[in-house]
Amino acid sequence: MPLFPTTIAGSLPKPAWLAEPNRLWPPWRLSGAALEDAKRDATLLALKLQEDCGVDIVSDGEESRQHFVHGFLESVDGIDFARKVEIGIRADRYKAMVPTVTSALRLKSRVHTREARLARAHTRHKLKFTLPGPMTIVDTVADAHYGDRVKMAMAFADLLNTEARALEADGVDVIQFDEPAFNVYLREVEEWGIDALHRAIEGLTCTTAVHICYGYGIKANLDWKATLGSEWRQYEAIFPALARSRIGQVSIECRNSRVPIALLKLLHGKDVQVGVIDVANEQVETADEVAAVIGEATNYLPKEAIIAGTNCGMAPMRWDVAFAKLAALGKGAELARKRFQ
Repeated sequence: MPLFPTTIAGSLPKPAWLAEPNRLWPPWRLSGAALEDAKRDATLLALKLQEDCGVDIVSDGEESRQHFVHGFLESVDGIDFARKVEIGIRADRYKAMVPTVTSALRLKSRVHTREARLARAHTRHKLKFTLPGPMTIVDTVADAHYGDRVKMAMAFADLLNTEARALEADGVDVIQFDEPAFNVYLREVEEWGIDALHRAIEGLTCTTAVHICYGYGIKANLDWKATLGSEWRQYEAIFPALARSRIGQVSIECRNSRVPIALLKLLHGKDVQVGVIDVANEQVETADEVAAVIGEATNYLPKEAIIAGTNCGMAPMRWDVAFAKLAALGKGAELARKRFQ
């Protein structure tokens, strides 16, 4: 791998022929076999465009999932999608209609075998696959069975571990767990959130990662960020615990965020996916802007520990903007290699 290898946080926009564009929960345009064929085609397109943009560690773009959490939950028994209720998630930051856990959880079958094997067969690049983290899943469902968030999180962690082991067997190089809830429930991260992650990665020998962020560029998140002041220091409370964890990589946002970049030094010993692409606006970064964020990160992390990525998923973005930003990511990392190696 080159210095400052590039990757994406996980999701990419879906083509308009697959799902309604510019939506976080986009309705599918098709159904049945036609939908499965369209998901396949979108996955192959996402891989090709990442490679063309100079992305070193590619993803399936989550093209086969309507949502990063519910795309996993659809394959879990014990969850009633017909029994949806409105709850406040991310500490009541916003309301969402979520399914209800009604009985003991178990996997119906493999969850992502089709898209993982498809991606592995069609790229020679390192392949990353994303799964929702246990704490974030717990925060995105209603519970009518366990009566205990920790107990339910560990049950989900066991299912995630089963799928993660199978993904590793499919040839996935990096398995990343997405935990936006980690910067909301700071005390719980240390009390049980990292333990749940450890349960989810048990027995894996591939690279493991956790993505933490302040959320997609949607209005509810933007409104919340506006209340956080001039510095976002939530990570100061959890980075030391993550540095002590068995997770291999930590993915965070840096571009246009108010996270003091000096906090990266608290992740000593970890590889860090440094977010150098802002997903909350449509202004396309220049290569120089991308390289500048990478350069800042080198003040606090060893160069070989830095992976250049996107701040968060790009699912709600316009297709053309997202891929222009990916091109900037590739060019910016290339420029950073010339400047800082």
